[in-house]
Amino acid sequence: MTTTTNRDREDDDAQFRSPKRAKIEDPSLTDVDETNEATSAAGTDTSCTDPSCILPPSHVLLRNRLSSPSSCTTRQLLESDVGITEYVSRNVPPICGIIKQRFTDFLVFEVDQDHQVVHLKTLDKPSPSKKDQKRLSQDASAEIPLETGTLPSTAEKDDGEDMKTTESSQIIHASSSVSCMSTPPDQEAWGDAVVSSLSPYFSDESIAQLRKTFLEGPESGGVSDDKESPQFDNGGVSAEQAPSSEQPTNGKQDRNRHTRSERGKKRGGRGDLSKSDVGGRYRVFSNPISSKTDRTAVHVKVRELFKGGFETETEAPSDQGSRIIVMWSRQGRGRGNGGGQTPGTRPARGEFPPYIHFTMQKTNRDTQDALAYLSRTLHVNVKDFGVAGTKDKRGVTVQRVSLRRGNKTVEDIWRASNQIGRRSVRDALSQRGDHGIRITDMCYRKAGLELGMLKGNEFVITLRSLQADAPDSVEQVMDSLKHKGFINYYGMQRFGTAAVPTHTIGLALLKSDWHKAVSLILQVRPGEHPDVTQARQAWLVDRDLDRALFLMPRRVVAERCILESYKKQGGETRNALGALSTIPRNLRLMYIHAYQSYVWNAVVSERIRIYGCERAVPGDLVFEEEIAPKSDDGDEEMNDGMMLDETTDQQGAQNSRPKKKQPWVPPKIVTLTTENAYKYSIFDVVMPLPGRDVAYPGGSLGERYREFLKKDGLDPDNFLRKQKEYTLNGSYRKILQLPKNLSWSILRYTDPDVALAQADEDKLLGFDPPRVVEDGKFLALQLNLTLGTAAYATMALRELTKTETSSHFQTGLTHASEDQQFRGTTATGQDVSSYDVED
Repeated sequence: MTTTTNRDREDDDAQFRSPKRAKIEDPSLTDVDETNEATSAAGTDTSCTDPSCILPPSHVLLRNRLSSPSSCTTRQLLESDVGITEYVSRNVPPICGIIKQRFTDFLVFEVDQDHQVVHLKTLDKPSPSKKDQKRLSQDASAEIPLETGTLPSTAEKDDGEDMKTTESSQIIHASSSVSCMSTPPDQEAWGDAVVSSLSPYFSDESIAQLRKTFLEGPESGGVSDDKESPQFDNGGVSAEQAPSSEQPTNGKQDRNRHTRSERGKKRGGRGDLSKSDVGGRYRVFSNPISSKTDRTAVHVKVRELFKGGFETETEAPSDQGSRIIVMWSRQGRGRGNGGGQTPGTRPARGEFPPYIHFTMQKTNRDTQDALAYLSRTLHVNVKDFGVAGTKDKRGVTVQRVSLRRGNKTVEDIWRASNQIGRRSVRDALSQRGDHGIRITDMCYRKAGLELGMLKGNEFVITLRSLQADAPDSVEQVMDSLKHKGFINYYGMQRFGTAAVPTHTIGLALLKSDWHKAVSLILQVRPGEHPDVTQARQAWLVDRDLDRALFLMPRRVVAERCILESYKKQGGETRNALGALSTIPRNLRLMYIHAYQSYVWNAVVSERIRIYGCERAVPGDLVFEEEIAPKSDDGDEEMNDGMMLDETTDQQGAQNSRPKKKQPWVPPKIVTLTTENAYKYSIFDVVMPLPGRDVAYPGGSLGERYREFLKKDGLDPDNFLRKQKEYTLNGSYRKILQLPKNLSWSILRYTDPDVALAQADEDKLLGFDPPRVVEDGKFLALQLNLTLGTAAYATMALRELTKTETSSHFQTGLTHASEDQQFRGTTATGQDVSSYDVED
């Protein structure tokens, strides 16, 4: 009975599928169904024998595989190659439109865990919040009266009193925050206890000068912005005129107590500090002190009274004794804002929380590439970044990012990210960010972000060159999307945009075929950027490793990692596993996750083809949970971000310090029967991603999973690997998605270079809003919708257009579009910009 039903449904599908395929106008798809029918009629299992096959062996099991002998060799990937074949509403007439013709045609805004949509709010320099100001005041007013006789010893040698000792540690209002926020300390922080503690050792003039320096802060009072103007201490000696032995240094206190000044002389040239080394800092001198015990007391008093905001040094001894030099600490002023830092030291971060969160807008950059650029710009380790989710490359996306800040402050990050120094603040606030990246809205937080810490994404999508068969076609197809949803396929982005699919590399990793994985990663890909092709050829053809590394762009992460590993091994290529291990962990895991996604797509297509997508049926899987009332929302959200992309690779990729993670507990799953299937909606149905600790659906679909895995040389009953990171952890994903907050409008335009939607950065820069032409020659459909985590908006668009969503196919549609004849007819400079220039 089941067999007959299945055959009838397949026959019915054939009636719908043929005209839909023809509409795509892709010659590679015209023979798809004919080949499948011939294969089914013959009843034989066709295997691919081509040694150059670039697809997994199981591609022969796909219903819509291509028939050409060269179809599985290196070429552009199609939806049918990764199991994407079905639609929810085949009987609804499609609308035609071009996806992502411009980057601003695809705007993505992250939805955080509080259900707030993330937008850029301001480009201005960050200022301390009320909470931060209160903390600064409390820190500055903490005074500790000390008794000289009970003070611990400081680092001062018994002999060689000319050796200067630096006692420095950072406090919030000194080096870390006030210098960055330009906020002077609260005057109440300077109390009578400070004066009484210092008066035995400092003159009234010195105490007054120290008070002035403290209240003005390191930015305005302690550090001069005008390096041509000599700064004077209370003794009337400028930083430029002072003898080298009295120059303050920011020395690293090593075990031998050597100062930076002395070590600099041994290296040749750093002992005789210039005014630029001093940085124009005010220096306050104590009275000469002959007793080492008293000098020790002064070091500790200053350190504890000001919590390390000031550092102290002992000058060379005189007949009357040695004076103590007091100045603003330079620790914490590292490369982020132009200061120096002793090699090997990591200044204290103060008492602000250890993380800085900021909002990042990126244009035509994948997430990893954008973070790599920021790591170079901000001088931080890329592993110190954290994100809640990865975003599309081709588009303009906005999301929150966390940074383990070390000693850096929000102003350090703002100045470095805006290239202040290389360009003026005015330029930074009136021009787009470099390399299509802008970060704003910085604040301190106690914890970093991890993958999965979001509720979804909001999209503003513009389909250009809109064409519909009938006036009401748009309403009909949009109504279907709103109420019936779309198949929750993993989109083409999951499998890469190049000719070598990521799921094929993932299969090689799962089979521990390390050399094949390396070969696939380094393989030349048709249509790739010329500089990348040249770099590949330099290695693969000329075996010139140095030239290949020189030519390979930084954005090509995996290839560079492998080549750099070969370089370290002296050109030796036998250790393929070692070379692969240098690729960032999250990128390596994306390969094996892509293979899981491929199998999931293929089996879900089988399920939709056999049983349709109207209702849950016996054998389906659902989560064991209370049955919620069915509603139009239908978006009970499963935390997809914690299941595939993402649990296994969050911390290793984003945080350098591993955290203890709770072991993954498989959710309880119910296999539906004829008695309870009616209680569940089709939107409750889930399908497993192959791996450990998952249940498979009953009947032929469960066997289909095993068939795919066996065909690819994997054991369906053993997903453990010697390399633990390649152990497949299974999970679940809902087969259908319903968009939330769906709305749409029809726009008219003539010039395709004119933006029809505006990015956040352009709004804040005051650029003109999108211009809609009432009598425009062409139509565009603009959609606003929100999707849950790990859902692909391109798969929702596919349900509308019934055409290929692969980037190369959409690019072909753009080139053939009639609106291209009107390019540049009305566009201005701000329309044709870095936003829409391919790199």
